[in-house]
Amino acid sequence: MSQPSPIQAAAPTRSGLSRLLRPRSIAIAGASPDPATMGGAVLANCDRFGFPGPIHLISPTRDAIGERLCIKSADDLPEGVDAVVLNVPRAAILPSVEACARRKVGGVVVFAAGFAEAGEEGRREQEQVAAICRAAGMALLGPNCLGFINYVDGVALTFEPAQPRALTAARRVAVIAQSGATAAGIRAAMLGRGIEVAFSLATGNEAVTGAGDLIDTLLDGAGLSAVALYSEQIADPRAFLAVARKARAAGVPIVMLHPGRSARGQAAAASHTGSMVGDYALMKSAVENEGVVAVDTMDEMLDAVALLHRYPAPAQGKLGIVTNSGAIRGMGCDFAEDIGLDLAEFSADTTAALQALIPAGMEVDNPLDVGTSGFMSGEIYATTTKAMVADPAIGAVLLSLTSGAPPQQRAKSDAVVPVALAEAKPVAMAITGDEGPLDPEFLKAMRESATPLFRSTERAMRAFAICERYADALAATHDRTPAATGLTPFAEPGVKPEYVGKRFLRELGLRVPKGDLAVTLDDARAIAARIGYPVVLKAQAVQLSHKSDAGGVALNLADEAALAVAWEGMTSRLAGEQLDGILVEQMSQPGLEMILGARDHPEWGPSVLVGLGGVLTEALDATVLLPADITRERAEARIRKLRGSKLFGEFRGRAPRDIAAVADAAVRLGAAMRAGLGILEIDINPLMVLAEGEGAIALDALLVTGAALSGETK
Repeated sequence: MSQPSPIQAAAPTRSGLSRLLRPRSIAIAGASPDPATMGGAVLANCDRFGFPGPIHLISPTRDAIGERLCIKSADDLPEGVDAVVLNVPRAAILPSVEACARRKVGGVVVFAAGFAEAGEEGRREQEQVAAICRAAGMALLGPNCLGFINYVDGVALTFEPAQPRALTAARRVAVIAQSGATAAGIRAAMLGRGIEVAFSLATGNEAVTGAGDLIDTLLDGAGLSAVALYSEQIADPRAFLAVARKARAAGVPIVMLHPGRSARGQAAAASHTGSMVGDYALMKSAVENEGVVAVDTMDEMLDAVALLHRYPAPAQGKLGIVTNSGAIRGMGCDFAEDIGLDLAEFSADTTAALQALIPAGMEVDNPLDVGTSGFMSGEIYATTTKAMVADPAIGAVLLSLTSGAPPQQRAKSDAVVPVALAEAKPVAMAITGDEGPLDPEFLKAMRESATPLFRSTERAMRAFAICERYADALAATHDRTPAATGLTPFAEPGVKPEYVGKRFLRELGLRVPKGDLAVTLDDARAIAARIGYPVVLKAQAVQLSHKSDAGGVALNLADEAALAVAWEGMTSRLAGEQLDGILVEQMSQPGLEMILGARDHPEWGPSVLVGLGGVLTEALDATVLLPADITRERAEARIRKLRGSKLFGEFRGRAPRDIAAVADAAVRLGAAMRAGLGILEIDINPLMVLAEGEGAIALDALLVTGAALSGETK
């Protein structure tokens, strides 16, 4: 039997990626002596970073570059080079990758564009390249990427001119972005704030190596404090969620910015890196459920990373604010309400402690205005911060201050930095004034202590709101609802008629109208007599997806005579249909119409959707997507934040609605979706929500079964 070729003999992909990111030997295809060219820029970076290992130069037209000899092709490489930069045209990528696989290269970086982002032909070629890499266990960064910088080991395999930086801090940030320009921008922002960067990686089309693979590798030994991630696709959601769990266990927050909330955003991502953009809402719900910090803007990413780099495990509790401006106090109150940030309420002990610290006659409130006392002594900022931190209800403190002259700025850092270093709870400072210059000594003290510094109160507050949600998400990972037990899996796939769906809901513990399936008018009379008039008739058949349109629904039948007339009319209209029977149910009392549904997504697994029913669903976009393992308490809190939630309370003389019953129903659906029953989808529309304490009733139910998509029971 012949031996398998090197391309067929797969090596561990993790090993190949480690070799690529932390190489001991390098090769550059398309090398040049001119640093203004892409190949020349890579070589210049290697020399500037002082790469100590062998550097092999590949050039079909040159014999040497400086004192380094050149080889003609990747086939001439010695076996086992760790990292190869393929700075060659698209047409040469496929044969070059094949040659690297034959030479047992650890991984390759591909700059060339024109692959999946350019159309189907490019996508097919990209898949060919990826298949070769996977078969060989060879990592691939790109194509259509900018490369990477490894500041830990001094490696810069990018055509972006890079400068080495000595790393002195024990914890550093990793920057990962599909966009090279975005990776560079995030890195520059981190360095500008005095935050050390361990790795900066641009992943491009992610044909083989995705963000999850990189995070998984970097979690081991890179000393990460946080990951700043810009992602346009998550090719393997289940693997990414597993990496998110690993990062959470390691205490390394992942802050992710992912475009695709709008249709145009999805189109832009697809044209940029050829991403197969999925369902954004499902993605966001799933990653947040594993502790990923999903943000909506670049400002939010930079600010959240700055906070979490310094405080990767934010404390539970609400924000306390110290200011020296009544204007900042007023604007802070308004903005907190705008972004849904609940400011802390001081305990009696904290109020007394603060009252003793600030000038007589000033009000103790949150935000706390210390007036002009800080201009005379910066110590007021230290003492008020300590008093707030001591309050168990306060999870973090923001000092939002006007700058003052350089001596006053230094007084602020002299007072606050020791407190920030001594306290486990997050302490940060915002100095208003936008681009107004700050004292160099003040900046040095803030950066050396890694005390987060903002130039905008609003950006700082938004960052704290994000971190507060992150703290809640971390707490939720320890408090999850188990999967349902004791339920019978569905044997046959397909859409089930309403009565089957309701039978399942009843078994699950959800409330449905009293009633039963009738196959004759006498059956219907007996059921109606048992449950009481008025009643509803609903024709039952799989093919009747729109019963009302087909004349298969009769409402508010007041007595036996009306029942008989409706039965005869319905059976006559549907004489050509193969009916299972007609469902006879008690007419529901009026209430608030909501929708409730659950779905087992092929990539992101099960989730539950709750929203206002009728036209309000679309008019207000009043829906929320919940994790399938959410607890009742958390589900109710999320549902009560829906748009239009005023309808849940007393409204125009109507009693409050039983939202606790809605949360209970949502949790039960989620538990069922995770029980391995073969359920693909459940839709309840409407769910009639009655007055508080009276529950909620599922008036209609659609159940779709098949092979369970979410895999094993969770």
